[in-house]
Amino acid sequence: MTRFLIERGIPGASELTDQQLAEISKTSNEAVASLGVPYNWVTSYVAGDKVYCLHETEDVETILEHARRGGFPADLVSVVANEFGPQTADQAAR
Repeated sequence: MTRFLIERGIPGASELTDQQLAEISKTSNEAVASLGVPYNWVTSYVAGDKVYCLHETEDVETILEHARRGGFPADLVSVVANEFGPQTADQAAR
């Protein structure tokens, strides 16, 4: 599956309560289950008026359909080309 980074503009996102986030999660899980195709919601991050989500599926169209079914914005959808972190520095020495 391809990994996608999704930017969702949601005014006041950083003010969402735990209960509201739980409801959003429930809605997202229901949308995923309704798709009938391989789909994995990895994680999401809230920052200011944005939510950044990391999802895995086969194509952008499926990401957009998930957003439509869940009633979520999907302002920017990008394919994740690569991943790295602090541990990547150790690989350069090999």
